[in-house]
Amino acid sequence: MSAPAPDTASAPPLAPDAGDGAAAGWRTVMPACIAVIPLGLAFGVLVVQSGLDWWWAPAFAAFVFAGSLEFLLVGLITAAAPLAQIAVSSLLVNFRHVFYALTFPLHRVHGLGWKAYSTFALTDEAYALTATPDAANWSRARIIAIQAGFHAAWVASVALGAGLGTLIPPEVQGLDFAVTALFVVLGMDAYRVRRSVPVALVAIACAVAAAFLAPDDMLLVAMALFVAALIGSYLGGRRRRRTASASAREDRP
Repeated sequence: MSAPAPDTASAPPLAPDAGDGAAAGWRTVMPACIAVIPLGLAFGVLVVQSGLDWWWAPAFAAFVFAGSLEFLLVGLITAAAPLAQIAVSSLLVNFRHVFYALTFPLHRVHGLGWKAYSTFALTDEAYALTATPDAANWSRARIIAIQAGFHAAWVASVALGAGLGTLIPPEVQGLDFAVTALFVVLGMDAYRVRRSVPVALVAIACAVAAAFLAPDDMLLVAMALFVAALIGSYLGGRRRRRTASASAREDRP
């Protein structure tokens, strides 16, 4: 009597990422690591030229690890901004990460410690590199390799920038404008993607209004006004669409 054939139909499918793991993650993240080096060098130089000790730069990179927020924090800390302003500014700048978590393949990262680190290291770059249908089947090793690889590259480039910053003579002026220049460039890139003149004008209007209403808390007030304007625009647009839809149904014979 022959043995029964194995039930292959009910066997769970093998993950396409099995056996690849960390090596595949390193290959995926390497271009992003190379691209972030100039920005990391600039941030390290900025920290030192802002009057902070050099070790603040790698500390920001390692423990804050939030891209544009780190540039913002340098200005807030050197200006001795209140803790409440720093907290609210951080919330507004990084609130988009809440939406990243909705589609990031965190369910593939098993283990409480690994999951905590993956949540901490969920940056724009990590989200962009995993924004693919195949990521739903990636292994924990591959996902963590992407995030840890980018984290290590950022810390290393920032530390190197801080070291170079200590070699720049104090007579060199204008490096403290790097934060403003960064956000101007980010704003220009955002406009190229959306091409929305009204949104740009609303942002400028919010900044001007905040400068007059609360010059000491201009950033916080401007961001709050802009978020309120965007929410109001969305709600108004939805109401107009509902009204137009209702009118179209009434006009039908």
